[in-house]
Amino acid sequence: MFIKQISVFLENNVGTLRELTELLGKGGIDLLALSIADTQNFGIVRIIVNSGQIDEAMKLLKDGGHIAKVNHVICAAVPDRPLGLCELLAIIEQADLSVEYMYSFLRKAGNGSAQMILRLSDGQKAARVFGMKNVTMLSQEEVDAL
Repeated sequence: MFIKQISVFLENNVGTLRELTELLGKGGIDLLALSIADTQNFGIVRIIVNSGQIDEAMKLLKDGGHIAKVNHVICAAVPDRPLGLCELLAIIEQADLSVEYMYSFLRKAGNGSAQMILRLSDGQKAARVFGMKNVTMLSQEEVDAL
């Protein structure tokens, strides 16, 4: 079970992140989650938006001169308690998968869990393993409803 994420390449200059969020905000795009990974010259901004806003967000980004793409990630529910994340990471490790990146998704779910966005070395295998280990994965519709 996968959700859509937008990845944007952004120059590592003062003000570029504000400009990006302003562009999307003025276009009516609500950012549900955001993560930034940087290198010396550029950063990768990863964002989750409501699925009904993905096409508009991509149009705004491309019209604004940004390089962006949509990719698929897993949104997994993690027990909101000490060792909750560690337990998920142990499942990933036991399946011989590696975490390419991960960030938290902070929206009130009301189910005693925290949501984590994950990109793993083999997403299909991860989805199968998570299913077998009863790890709750949120669908795109469930994320949109948060």
